[in-house]
This record gives sequence, C-alpha cells and structure tokens, in this order.
Amino acid sequence: MRTRSQRDRTPAFSPGSRVAVLGLGVSGQAAARLAASNGGVVYASDASSGSGPVAAAARLSAEGIDAEAGGHDMHRVLTADLVVVSPGIGPTSEIRRKVSEAGIRTIAEVELGWRDLQSQVIAITGTNGKTTTTGLVAHVLEAGGRTSVAAGNIGLALSEIALQDPQPDWVALELSSFQLADQESVDPDVGVLLNLSPDHLDRYQDVESYYADKARLFDTATAASRWVINADDASCIDLAAGAAGERFEFSISGPVERGAWLGSDGILRCRLDDEVEWMPATDLRLLGPHNVANALAAGLACAVVGVEPDAIGAGLGSFEALPHRLQPIGERDGVLWVNDSKATNISATAVALRSFDRPVVLILGGRHKGEPYSSLAADLRARARAVVTYGEAAPRVVSDLKESVGALTVESGIEAVVRAAAELAQTGDVVLLSPACSSYDMFPNYRERGRAFAAAFHALPAAGGAS
Repeated sequence: MRTRSQRDRTPAFSPGSRVAVLGLGVSGQAAARLAASNGGVVYASDASSGSGPVAAAARLSAEGIDAEAGGHDMHRVLTADLVVVSPGIGPTSEIRRKVSEAGIRTIAEVELGWRDLQSQVIAITGTNGKTTTTGLVAHVLEAGGRTSVAAGNIGLALSEIALQDPQPDWVALELSSFQLADQESVDPDVGVLLNLSPDHLDRYQDVESYYADKARLFDTATAASRWVINADDASCIDLAAGAAGERFEFSISGPVERGAWLGSDGILRCRLDDEVEWMPATDLRLLGPHNVANALAAGLACAVVGVEPDAIGAGLGSFEALPHRLQPIGERDGVLWVNDSKATNISATAVALRSFDRPVVLILGGRHKGEPYSSLAADLRARARAVVTYGEAAPRVVSDLKESVGALTVESGIEAVVRAAAELAQTGDVVLLSPACSSYDMFPNYRERGRAFAAAFHALPAAGGAS
C-alpha cells in the first residue's frame, strides 16, 4: 500500500514567506496556525465584522498571529507570496480577482494541510451525500481497528489534523468543488466519487464548470491510485474515464464486476477477490435508497484498504444519521418530522422526497441557487400533499410550482412555516424540511436553519399540532 512518505511532501512555502489567509472560519483559523507554525509571516483577515470573525481574529492575535476582521488590508494581501483562500470566497469576488491579477499563487486550506499530513486518506466528493459518506468511512475504519477522523468540508479543517501529534492512522476527507478548485497535490489513497448533478449555479457559469472542478479529484492520478465510482451515474463514469489507477464500482441496481452492490435479496455485498456479504440494507439506521448507495461507497472504500467484511457490516449497521441530513427529529400526532436542512440543491431535495413511501409536506425555500424548481414537479405530484415555501426564493418557487402542487403556502419566519406545515399534515404524513436552497437569506448556515426548524417543531402544542 502506498504511504504518505512516497508522495510529494514539498512544503507549500519557504520559512519567512508572507502568507495571507482570507477568511476566518474554521478552515481559515487552522490555516493561519499551520502557516505560522511552519515559519510563515502570516496575515489573516475576514471581510465580515460579525461576532464570529471578530472572536476568531482576537484568538489568533492572542496567539501572536496578525489577524483582523471587518476588512482586508489589500496592500498586505497583494504583497503576499502565497494566499490561502476560504472555500466560501468565490473565484469572481473582487479580492480573488485582484489576487489573480497580481499573479499571486492561491491555494485552498486543504492543500496547505495536505503538505503536512502523515495520515492515509480516503477522499470523498460528489454533489450529494458527501458528509454522510465521510462520516460512514471514518466510522467503519474505526470499527476495523484504525484510528480515524472525518475532516475537510465536514467541518474539521485538514490543517488542524496536520498540527496534531500524533496524527490519526486515517483521515476520511470530504472535498467540495470549491476546495478542489484550489488544490494542487491532493493525492488520496482512495478517491470516492458519489454522484453528480447541477449545483452551485449561483457561483459557476454553467454545470460544465462545476463538473470541471469536481474532476480535479483526478488531477494527481497515477497507476497506484484507487477510485470508487458510482456505476449507476453516467456522469460519474464519464468524469472518471481515463483517470490512471484501479477502479472499483458500487451500485444499488445489481452486481458489479469488482466492487459493492445491493443484491436482489436486499443484502449489501462486495466482491474484490471473493464475494462476501456485509449486512441487510434494512439494518442501516439511515433513511432512503441514496443512503444505501452511500453505505456501499463507504464500505467499498474501506474494503479496498483492507477492512474486514465483519467490521464493515458492523460499522455500517451502527452508524447513526448525522444532524440535518434526513434526520428524524420527532413524531407528533402520527406525523414524522424530518430535518434535511443540508439539502441545498434541487437534486438533494428530489432524493429526499423519494426516500418516503407516505405523503410529504415539503418545506422549501431560502436563497435561490440558480436551478428551476419545476424539475421537482414529478416527484411532488407523486409524493407531496403540500408545499410550504418561504424566504427569498418563495416567489420563484410559486412561479415554478403553482401548476404542480395542490397546496402551496407562502410563509415568512421559520415558526410560521412550521405551524403552517403542522396544519397541512395528516396522520401518517412526513413533514420534511428539505429546502433546495442555501440558508443565507435568513440563517448563517444550514446548521442554524436546521436547529431553528427543530426548535420550532418542539415548540408546537403537545397535541393537535398536526391534525
């Protein structure tokens, strides 16, 4: 098996280099600390003057790192030798444009952390299911006796792992398209491509540009690379075509030549050399067929690196749903309430709708991301009792879906949205928050949106809240 010592470990910069870190979120703070520990002259800044960035700047300053919130000192940024950029700062933003015009090398935080990482890595990307699959991989590796941590876009910065001593045996690394866009040398022991569908069209010029950033997962492919690919997704197969290395496939539609699949008897199976059984799909503690696919992908990636079948089955079967990802939050008056706040695009919401075989009251809205909601029409006609929409996207939702949904209610404020959904739902229904939009019109992130939804649900009257 390949080890980190066999890969390029050239430092991202020489000691004494000027390093500008843009963004003081979790990844920016970790990048600033790692750059400083490696001898960089660090300037870290955030355009926001919110309480989070201000507190982050204060913490870094107390550690002797030059940091500020509420703006960027453009002279210091444009005289840097290296810029480490937050994934939230788009390539067309003014500061990115100025840095590019100045010819300054720009990398993602994940690239900075990668250069100092000793752990072996399973990297996961795709449009939907990345975080759940990343959590599954880390959990299954632990079940197989490896020390492991989930990092990257899941919330724990890779640079923070790079600062640890000792580092874990393995890192399950979630990679967004934004992170991949600014990577240079990320070269995982196993790379996983889950699925592809249009997303982030508020940031990308077109879907081809979005897929091109996803394809950067394969930029460092060699004959020693190993890839886990969704055999049911033609776009994934096309994107991985021609990448050097060994390919394994997963499918919920039937057997694959080398990989993992859902059998016609409902058993998760794998064949690398000999065929083995992992577990019945019904034993998964996750909702929906898409999570069967995620489990197959995670189990296969772990099988490829030598985790035993019994450990894979045990790990997959004991994994609990992550918050805000088809997470049941309670049942009231015979109605199941589910928090899927992480569903920030149309395809994720379509997948969520298909996860239920009973009527759904769908909560849809937030900040529009560029896709028409009309593509949900067929799923809504088949499964939705009603739609409650809110936020900036509400007028567009009404325009796109008014001919497709029998009951379409517009509300403002999450409490009013939850009350309206409760009034529309009937015994045996599901109330599903799966917004298909970003949260940024009302909430700082999808997590806060999900927490507010759960709090509003728990504030409903004890009886009669969902007739």
